[in-house]
Amino acid sequence: MLPARLPRPLRLGAYAAAVAVLLWLCLAPTESLPQPENLGDKSEHLIAWFVLTALGLALSPRRWRAIAGFALLLGLAIEVLQATLGFGRHGDWRDFVADAAGVLLALALFLPFRRRLDPAQAAA
Repeated sequence: MLPARLPRPLRLGAYAAAVAVLLWLCLAPTESLPQPENLGDKSEHLIAWFVLTALGLALSPRRWRAIAGFALLLGLAIEVLQATLGFGRHGDWRDFVADAAGVLLALALFLPFRRRLDPAQAAA
């Protein structure tokens, strides 16, 4: 079963859960976070936003512009919040560039195959 055929509340819930996890990872104090293998901060941002965007595209392929726009705005908002909240986090424009690269990579891989993932377009 294609993810886009799941009931809408289930798709929205899955995407909301992914956003919530990402918000926690980006806004929690650094001492409360798990320490990943040494990928590097920018690689972690690229991977996180790639996964977030790819999940959104799989769950709702017809809304690819809205999903990409939301992911970019979320990345920007997180960097502003990191710079202003004072949880020991630091906003960095280079993190946003890595976020945008993850979004663009997901789009680049998705757009050539979107007709296969979208059941409504596949029937047309």
